[in-house]
Amino acid sequence: MAFIVFFILILFMACMESAIPYLVKRSVIFGVSVPESHVRDKEFLRFKKTYSMIVAAVSAIALIFFFFWYNQTNPGEEMMVLIGTSIQFGIIILSLALYFFYHGKTVQRKKTEKWGENVKQVKTADLSARVQDEMLPWSVFLLPMFITIGVLIYTIMKYPVLPEQIPTHWGINGKPDAFTAKNPVSAIQMPLILLVMQAMMMAMNLSQKRSGIKVSAVNLKGTRTRQLALRKYSSWFTFVMSVLLTMLFSFFQLSTIHENLAGDAVMFALPMVFMLIVLAGTIIFAVKVGTADNKPADVQAEGIGDYDEDDYWKGGLFYFNKSDPSIFVEKRFGVGWTLNFANPIGYMIILVPIIIILALSYL
Repeated sequence: MAFIVFFILILFMACMESAIPYLVKRSVIFGVSVPESHVRDKEFLRFKKTYSMIVAAVSAIALIFFFFWYNQTNPGEEMMVLIGTSIQFGIIILSLALYFFYHGKTVQRKKTEKWGENVKQVKTADLSARVQDEMLPWSVFLLPMFITIGVLIYTIMKYPVLPEQIPTHWGINGKPDAFTAKNPVSAIQMPLILLVMQAMMMAMNLSQKRSGIKVSAVNLKGTRTRQLALRKYSSWFTFVMSVLLTMLFSFFQLSTIHENLAGDAVMFALPMVFMLIVLAGTIIFAVKVGTADNKPADVQAEGIGDYDEDDYWKGGLFYFNKSDPSIFVEKRFGVGWTLNFANPIGYMIILVPIIIILALSYL
């Protein structure tokens, strides 16, 4: 079971990391803003192709090694987790190293060619885009929270019949492998953690909905389509994640109260099904958003270019802009959102729930 899980995770990561250069915004090459007229530059196409080929080739070698290593040594679960996790981190480190290498080369090429120096940079607003925004309202996220509160109340009512050892962690096979003594906090620890996670997802959705819709002056239609796709599908993806986590955590909590709630087959299959649904949803989200603006701009405006904001992006990955009220903005490398690290509210949305979860875990 552990081998199958890690093999799927490594394969998924390899595919996603290899495809990233082709899923980002058309006018952003390795974290650097490039004029629309140069997005098909031969050097940039070569950078993307080389990045993807190296990541794909190394990942394939790692998968082959992982497969033969498993069949030759028949390792235990702890060793499997160690090797599987190490391979995943290796792919991430390789991807980051290649990213920074090509980020530097892209920055240098942009400076050498002096793109944007003789162009008037403008910011564009599309007031009609808000009307077309299909993000889910924050109130929808209350539904899974109500379910969690119900499970919490039910657990309190059933406290006397709870086992003396409360499960705190479930292994890949769906069976609990870590326990703590029963007390009022440990009994409701899981639904409390779930409730905090749900609140964080709701806050993230609300913040993203209030973030600015950034469009291009030279590719208004394409960038508007991408922004609306990002907002719509990220909202639905976050909601589905909240529902799936509610189902999974609630099931584990109820199985603690009722030990015979499900057989070994269900406990075994549940984590795998959950993982496959999440990975499939991630792929759908990435493809839907990543291909939303893959068509060339309809109009090439002479003497006009978009305000590139490169100065606000540190290394093309971290966004610092005090003048931008948005808490979340679209990533420059990858698909999804990243924090505006100059906005302190973002830290509260992310860090406060993490601190609460850690505190509950150690109580």
